[in-house]
Amino acid sequence: MSRVPGWLGKVGAGLSEMGERLDERRTEMAKEHTEAAPEPAVDDPQPPQPVPVVVVARDRPEPALAVPWGVRVAAEAGWRLLILAGTVWVLMRVISAVQLVVLAFVAALLITALLQPTVTRLIRYGFPRGVATALTAILGFVVMGLIGWFVTWQVMANIDNLSDQVQNGVDDLRNWLLKGPFHVTEKQINQIAKNLREAIGANTDQITSAGLEGVQVIVEALTGILLTVFSTLFLLYDGPRIWQWSLKLVPAAARPAMAGAGPRAWRTLTAYVRGTVIVAFIDAVCIGIGIYFLGVPMAVPLAVFIFLFSFIPLVGAVASGALAVVVALVTQGVFTALMTLAVVLAVQQIEGHILQPFILGRAVRVHPLAVVLSVAAGGMVAGIGGAVVAVPLVAVLNTVVGYLKSYSQDPVSPQSPKPRGATAIEPSDPTP
Repeated sequence: MSRVPGWLGKVGAGLSEMGERLDERRTEMAKEHTEAAPEPAVDDPQPPQPVPVVVVARDRPEPALAVPWGVRVAAEAGWRLLILAGTVWVLMRVISAVQLVVLAFVAALLITALLQPTVTRLIRYGFPRGVATALTAILGFVVMGLIGWFVTWQVMANIDNLSDQVQNGVDDLRNWLLKGPFHVTEKQINQIAKNLREAIGANTDQITSAGLEGVQVIVEALTGILLTVFSTLFLLYDGPRIWQWSLKLVPAAARPAMAGAGPRAWRTLTAYVRGTVIVAFIDAVCIGIGIYFLGVPMAVPLAVFIFLFSFIPLVGAVASGALAVVVALVTQGVFTALMTLAVVLAVQQIEGHILQPFILGRAVRVHPLAVVLSVAAGGMVAGIGGAVVAVPLVAVLNTVVGYLKSYSQDPVSPQSPKPRGATAIEPSDPTP
């Protein structure tokens, strides 16, 4: 055989061995390079790499938590105030619809607070409750009727004399204006009189309609008087049971607190009525004696008007005093009017600084601003009747709210006083 194939076999074996060596060398070099390469530093700049955008779903807060705390508090208070305002508005609408009934019942409460101590004394003396109630009610309403009859009689008996004195007083006032320091001319006085006549003539229809409406007013007044009389009789006779029945309308959870607030409210109302009657009587007597010695006509009827108007705090005293001053001015002249004004102001100062603090005391103490606002609001809502009942209502609410506040803080400490008056249960009364 030829020697070429053998030579080729050796060349192939040599190439294979060389390839194996190259592979081994390449593996060693790669190993050395891996061991010698330093680890990359943290601060070494890295080539910018594309950053994948990853959307992470985050939990959103509740809408109520996103609202600022102050706004949340204002909103919470706002809707509660709106509910309260709506409730008060509905209540006022209901009261205005039955205004006559409400005023009659409130007047009955005031009269009951004045007469109830007499019923209690008669019961202690051994009178049956029905007899004691009847005697007290008859005596009380007879006295009130006599006062009204006396005022009407005095006015009717002196109306002619008063008319003449008023005419003379107007003439004297006219002469004083003409010759006085105000430099009023005859033409100006005639113009004022002409304007008054024109105003009366232009409002003839309104005056006539007011006269026709007077019949309706009289009917409503008689109805209110009858309601007041019947309500007073039932409150005097059955007041404790009425109070116990009223407590059943209160939720059971609030019943103990209201049971304790009731006697305090009644005690406040009784103190207010008694104190007001005493203060009004002293004012009427003092001012009546003063204007009597000054020669002002109808001093006794004016004193009775002062007594009745004193039940309207602040405003009533001013109105009755102004009436006395006007009567003195048109009948006796400027000097007597000034002296009457001095007497009225002196008595009112004694009332405000001595009589009311001493007689009424702290039980019904209400700030003068609250008195003015309550009288104004009561007058706007229900006229004279609303002005009369406004202050005792505020005094009673002040007592009730104060007791309920202390009761909510410590239900044990505000011990309820022994119930008295219409909120008490007499020993002879069966428990309802």
